[in-house]
Amino acid sequence: MKRILHLISSIQGNQSYSFRLSKAIVEKGIEKYPGSTVEEVNLNDLDIPHLNPTILQSMFTPGEQLTAEAKESLRYSDEAVKQLMASDIIVIGAPLYNFTIHTALKAWIDHITRAGITFGYNENGPVGMVTGKKVYVAMSSGGIYSEGPSKGNDFVAPYLKAFLGFLGMTDMTVFRAEGVKVPGVKEYALEKGIESIRID
Repeated sequence: MKRILHLISSIQGNQSYSFRLSKAIVEKGIEKYPGSTVEEVNLNDLDIPHLNPTILQSMFTPGEQLTAEAKESLRYSDEAVKQLMASDIIVIGAPLYNFTIHTALKAWIDHITRAGITFGYNENGPVGMVTGKKVYVAMSSGGIYSEGPSKGNDFVAPYLKAFLGFLGMTDMTVFRAEGVKVPGVKEYALEKGIESIRID
């Protein structure tokens, strides 16, 4: 039994390729671990505040020194970190928009990046503190980015691997529904992505 956190960042609703692929990952996760619980979060529905000077200053202020206003500015961040820490498996629907992730997902990342809580430093440099998690990314894209001439323009999978790894989530697998706008490929892109899913 696992606690699965399913994060949705597509703005295309239920027809989104990344959403359908991530749903398939969640379903296969439940098959693998019967009795698992799923918390589904559509990041676009939350109107997540983007990082601003007030939030940033509050993040670096000791808890006992936080004003009521500062505590309120951290309300979403605290909730997101609590959700993340309580999860065993994180499934992230991540469509490629303009070569990178959607702003809602970036805002979520900014809010879970908390010095002393999700990462720290020792004499050897940064240390991720979000450990023991398995991350699955459901990535969709209009073109082919896993290989070929456009591979260098994929700033979704490499970015998520690098930054989530920085926070300690080094066990990440990416499944792709790619080429969803390419004739001759789009017809089976989602099916191919779903068939590729393997849950550890």
